[in-house]
Amino acid sequence: MKVFVMIPAYNEEFTIARVIKEIKQASRDYRILVVDDGSKDNTFEVAKKAGAHYVIKNKKNLGLAQAFKRGLEECLKLKADIIVNIDADFQYNALEIPRLIQPILDEKADIVLTDRKVLNLSHMPFGKKYGNLISTLVTRFVSGFPVRDAQSGFRAFSRDAALKLNIFSDYTYVQETIIQAVDKKLKILQMPCEFRARHGKSRLISNLFSYAKKAGLTIIRSFVRYKPLKALLTISFLPLILGILLGLRFLYFFLMGDKGHVQSLILAAILLIIGFQIIVLAFIADTIGANRKVNEELLYLQKKKEFSK
Repeated sequence: MKVFVMIPAYNEEFTIARVIKEIKQASRDYRILVVDDGSKDNTFEVAKKAGAHYVIKNKKNLGLAQAFKRGLEECLKLKADIIVNIDADFQYNALEIPRLIQPILDEKADIVLTDRKVLNLSHMPFGKKYGNLISTLVTRFVSGFPVRDAQSGFRAFSRDAALKLNIFSDYTYVQETIIQAVDKKLKILQMPCEFRARHGKSRLISNLFSYAKKAGLTIIRSFVRYKPLKALLTISFLPLILGILLGLRFLYFFLMGDKGHVQSLILAAILLIIGFQIIVLAFIADTIGANRKVNEELLYLQKKKEFSK
């Protein structure tokens, strides 16, 4: 059973060696793959010197999601049976990897997520703490899965699960992979994990508002892509409800003998038409979604064949 631990990294020369050392302490059997996402420092050289088995580098910084995607593909090419993703900043405890992968070894899970218990973290800034909470609640609503910590990057995948995932985002993969996994009916388990204080500035969340905007856009796109019927029906409620309320308002005044308020009737009609058009669009999108699932199944079979060579 080949277990690969992949580490997407960007300008982490001061911590990458400690992460690699701790992975080796967890087990000498784990293969370590570092994806240097165009670092401007010595991350690539330090990772090699620290003993990573494979170190690859993007020519330029493509973003965490694309570094994660490349790492998955490289692990699959190298015949990995289980793939563990861990950050390069030494905030996660790599000694927990054996516990993380056990449900996959026991065939009880396809994906194992971790829960950092962010509300209990005294070292996490207030903005990030409640930003994480909001993002998790939104991901929970969109995916329909009771995820406890959608932003945790410390997670494990079976080979089959990794083959079925397709990363489209350029920014972050954490929410998208959960939404996809639920859509593909993969078995997901969750367990608590240690999360240490970070030394230095976050490479991903340098600006909280920028992160919220980009991550939020990724969630919305994934919602519409994988649950078009639910997404568009949810959107249609607003114009429909407003149209009904304005229509009832006009009817009330009309029955009271007031022949005015025609503007309310016109606006109500426009809103109801928009609402019904969105509903029609929702069913069209749902039909297209069925075709997407067929294409993704074909892609899964193609990747399975390609990475088995």
